[in-house]
Amino acid sequence: MATTYDDLPQHHAVTRSERLVITASSLGTVFEWYDFYLYGLLTTIIASQFLAGLNPTTSYIMALLVFASGFIVRPFGALVFGRIGDLVGRRYTFIVTLSVMGASTFLVGCLPTYKTAGVAAPAMLVGLRMLQGLALGGEYGGAASYVAEHAPDNRRGLYTSWIQITATAGLAMALLIVIMVRSPVTGVGEEAFKAWGWRVPYLLSGLFLAIGLWLRLKLHESPVFLKMKTEGTGSKAPLTEAFGQWINLRVVIIAFFGAIAGQAVIFYGCQLYVMTFLEKMLKLDGLTANVLLAVALVLGSPFYLVFGALSDRIGRKPVILAGYVLAAATLFPAFHLLTSAANPALAAAQANAPVTVIANPGECNSQFDPVGGKSYDTTSCDIIKAMLARAGVNYRNVAAPAGTVASITVGSASFTAPDPAKVSGDARKAAIGAFTASVVGKPAVAAASAVKGALATVGYPAKADPDKINKPLVVAILFYLVILVTMVYGPIAALLVELFPSRIRYSAMSLPYHIGNGWLGGLLPAISFAMVAANGDIFYGLWYPVVVAAGTAVLGALFLPETFRRAIDG
Repeated sequence: MATTYDDLPQHHAVTRSERLVITASSLGTVFEWYDFYLYGLLTTIIASQFLAGLNPTTSYIMALLVFASGFIVRPFGALVFGRIGDLVGRRYTFIVTLSVMGASTFLVGCLPTYKTAGVAAPAMLVGLRMLQGLALGGEYGGAASYVAEHAPDNRRGLYTSWIQITATAGLAMALLIVIMVRSPVTGVGEEAFKAWGWRVPYLLSGLFLAIGLWLRLKLHESPVFLKMKTEGTGSKAPLTEAFGQWINLRVVIIAFFGAIAGQAVIFYGCQLYVMTFLEKMLKLDGLTANVLLAVALVLGSPFYLVFGALSDRIGRKPVILAGYVLAAATLFPAFHLLTSAANPALAAAQANAPVTVIANPGECNSQFDPVGGKSYDTTSCDIIKAMLARAGVNYRNVAAPAGTVASITVGSASFTAPDPAKVSGDARKAAIGAFTASVVGKPAVAAASAVKGALATVGYPAKADPDKINKPLVVAILFYLVILVTMVYGPIAALLVELFPSRIRYSAMSLPYHIGNGWLGGLLPAISFAMVAANGDIFYGLWYPVVVAAGTAVLGALFLPETFRRAIDG
């Protein structure tokens, strides 16, 4: 016999069994986020396995763009599964999205690499990544709606924050498994992990898929959705009603610009881009960076519940807007302090011996090469910047008149790049090699005659010294960044659920959420890293999240309504 709305306790009087069902739903979502974030944690290794042949900077940016491809398609998943969720039900979409996500992730662990399959390997990787994005696009709106529609009226912020915590929990779970597998003590060790051990976390998703499906098959349908079905008040065209009627579209636009945009860049900037920053800019080894971030995530995750519960008392808007303001005001100081704590030698070298590139701006091309076809030896400026990009060195730019051969200063030393107009062919390659090569085994004065030798002489480290990392301070800074995430992300599910009527809720909240988190947030690591590669300042990429967070704070203060006392049955 089918379950009807009258057979179930109303959502404002949650029973113990319903709490268990909500917990099971959240655990299933944790597995989906685990699957989705694995790629972000293994970007450097993915680049080496699937994008061989490109220069290191381009390879890494391309790997980030493959990662971003899963985010790009998330809004389309929101449209497809949002419509199904509003027409057929929340439970059905849960099962489908988890199945697609789990299967796609498992297959990534089975893919051949570029070495064995050529360009087919990255093509298949992109295809599976896009399937993951479609699945995740259909997940969030249903999970948030499902939990909120079971929650007591005065605890929706707390209850839906369990859904919010699943994203960070999935990331932490992925981090811990990657750490265990790549560790020489508990796993295969770093070299074996880079060669083949990276597949193990992906293959484990097959087990998590089985567990997640078992949990989700235990779910019953949302009482609010069953009420709509019983009373015949559901929408027959949820997409048209949500986005084709101004009364609803206006709310979608306000939700995006006044809430979601800032939340997206803070979420991905403070949890994923910071990993890129630690590894690529500060030169920490992957395992150390993973461990430090994992500790911060574990410490910070309970604050999703804290801020979700706080929003039940004082409102969603003040908690979320406070997070935007804090992020806009403190991201730059936090990342500067992180640099000093994680790689003090690098911070000291940047302060005491800054690197300056003096060149005609018209001869300086971006170091972002999506197809790997650019040659960075046609101008003296490109020769210098390509070398600095590969070395991950922070520098500032000084404009010079047209016709000037580009030069570089390292502290008090100055070097002029080879002039491509005067050398060509093998002679040009030899000149560039002599310019960038490090002089080994000679006195410091001789070493200073080469750029890399000069960088080493004034203290620029090739890698962060593990013994000099101030690990407690690094964890404290990462913990603070996670707290910013919990402030803006913890209450936002309840806010979005309360903004839209139940008949179109799944569709209406899913699309703006996944445009924001899929495009503004998901593309942030690639965009910010490309900004750094183009500009030379390792902190330059932070302007992206800072500007978006500040703009969202202003628009949210002006236009975003307070929702925490609204009924959600209608």
